[in-house]
Amino acid sequence: MTADLAGRTLDAWLDAHGDELVAIRRQIHTHPELSGEEHRTTELVAQRLAAVGLVPRILTSGTGLICDLGEGDGPVVALRADLDALAMDDEKTTEPRSSRPGVAHACGHDVHTAVVLGAGLHLAERWPAGGCRLRLLFQPAEEQLQGGALDVIADGGLDDVAAVYGLHCEPKLPTGVIGLRTGPITSATDSLTIELTGPGGHTARPELTVDLTHLVGRIITELPDRVRDLLGARTPLKLVFGSVHTGAAPNVIPSRAVLHAVARTTDTEVWTRLPGAVEEALAAIVTDERATLEVSHTRGVPPVVNDAGAIDVAAAAVGRAFGDGARVEAPQSWGGDDFSWYTQQVPGAYLRLGTHDPSSGRPMLDLHAGHFDVDERAIPIGVRLLVAVVEEQLRRLSA
Repeated sequence: MTADLAGRTLDAWLDAHGDELVAIRRQIHTHPELSGEEHRTTELVAQRLAAVGLVPRILTSGTGLICDLGEGDGPVVALRADLDALAMDDEKTTEPRSSRPGVAHACGHDVHTAVVLGAGLHLAERWPAGGCRLRLLFQPAEEQLQGGALDVIADGGLDDVAAVYGLHCEPKLPTGVIGLRTGPITSATDSLTIELTGPGGHTARPELTVDLTHLVGRIITELPDRVRDLLGARTPLKLVFGSVHTGAAPNVIPSRAVLHAVARTTDTEVWTRLPGAVEEALAAIVTDERATLEVSHTRGVPPVVNDAGAIDVAAAAVGRAFGDGARVEAPQSWGGDDFSWYTQQVPGAYLRLGTHDPSSGRPMLDLHAGHFDVDERAIPIGVRLLVAVVEEQLRRLSA
């Protein structure tokens, strides 16, 4: 493998296809699809790849696809994009905006898809015969608990992969800035459902029954600290209740209560021990034998842990493509992402792509906000980034 792939330069390619990538992003943005329903988006990507002679393979789950460049038996470098949108309204008044009520690309997956597609199409023109391969992973259902990454892995998406890279829009970074971070960059995310039952009774005589509402209050206020103490005083952990249902009348002590919470941690070991710690802490709070307790702990995703070697590749790529001044330390995110399933199995790095235009006058909105939008100039920057990452990784694999 030569140090640089032969063929048309990236500048020339982007001059010819940059507008097309923006149009593809806008088409996906206008027609968003929920997790597991990404049929239109999958077909759009598959048709564009097939148009240049590639052979995309639709996942057995029905949406998402895998597409390889090259036919050698050497190691594989993988690029990942996610296809799905969120179940929320697009509150923007500017175009492009969602044409589907209750579904919106408010997390930038449309940009991720356009960027990985662009990098793949450019590299397809230049990929040499033999040697290493490039694998494009267009995965479904990132926003779904546990995530569509598991479908990609089940279909052989990580077979022979030496390194995997992905990027995510970062609306808190200016366009042109790339965020890198070694080690955990996202958090593990689990959901909890706690159900309490008791005999119920009259609020005039709470001492004769189990006051579930009082018990609910104790769980909300005590459980996070108790779990943290069991796991270690310095444990990075957030356990937050988002939904509590109990009672319907002010003079009736309810006989049933249901609480829903999300637990997040940046530590893989803490994530592994979390279910046991939750059950132990709850047992210490709910001590009245007249109350019954049921806990449903649904595992989500582990933290994305960026490999030091993969981040070194990305840092070198950023320096070559944009200069070292374009690189910043990415902040630790408390959000979850199923890219973590990839980095649990192979070395990889999840990169942050700045998408905020400071000159726009628009507020710096967070991901999942109803008015979320991106500076589309980030699309060619993302393509340059991933092409540079692939080239740098190939240099090191071939050294």
